[in-house]
Amino acid sequence: MLLFLFAAGFIAAFVDSIAGGGGIISIPAIMAIGMPPHVALGTNKLGAFFGSFTSTIAYSKSKKIYFPLIKYLIPFTFIGAVLGVETVLSINERALEKVILVLIMLIAVYTIRKKELGVSNEFKGLTRENIILGCILAFSIGFYDGMFGPGSGSFLLFIFISIYKFDYSISAGNGRILNFTSVMASLITFALNGSVDFARGIPFAVSMILGGYAGTRFAIKKGAKVIKPIFIAIALALAVKMIYSTF
Repeated sequence: MLLFLFAAGFIAAFVDSIAGGGGIISIPAIMAIGMPPHVALGTNKLGAFFGSFTSTIAYSKSKKIYFPLIKYLIPFTFIGAVLGVETVLSINERALEKVILVLIMLIAVYTIRKKELGVSNEFKGLTRENIILGCILAFSIGFYDGMFGPGSGSFLLFIFISIYKFDYSISAGNGRILNFTSVMASLITFALNGSVDFARGIPFAVSMILGGYAGTRFAIKKGAKVIKPIFIAIALALAVKMIYSTF
């Protein structure tokens, strides 16, 4: 069981650190060993916390995070994630899944069509408008990650590429630190509600540390030529998963 969790955690963190979407691997793996859904979600956040922390440090050391923008977005992401976890039981998840399915499909199609998207860094600088927009989106994605989760890292990557015109590697770094923030807020909230299995979660976290580090180094070295196809593959995989869950 531990070997299975270790392998799943490594692969999930490797993929997640590059393009987001690791939850489509890690959450089913945790539930496969018999954890109740709410404990599986909380335990997944424990592993994701350490995996995200590792990849965030690596992206930061490689100067792939644009802190002049990110410093405004972190508090909104944190608050959004806490509120998302607290309100998860009052939301119609089936309706939400359908909305997210449509958004993910649109993102995948848009990314495939825009062949030059994210290949080069075309960021023009900060303005009052793009900071405010970023804060709104950071809160929204944080809320979504706390409440539901799948694809939040992919949404963040897409936002930084399409709205701010960062390249794939800087967008991945920016998205990683915000994803780490929302995971941290969610983990704290789940833990306070007794929904984290630390006995099995700690070995899972170790595997995600290793996977997060390996994935980040791979993404930094290869850049857009590897991040873009993985991002599209993850978006399509998320869509397939949600279609399966819906029907």
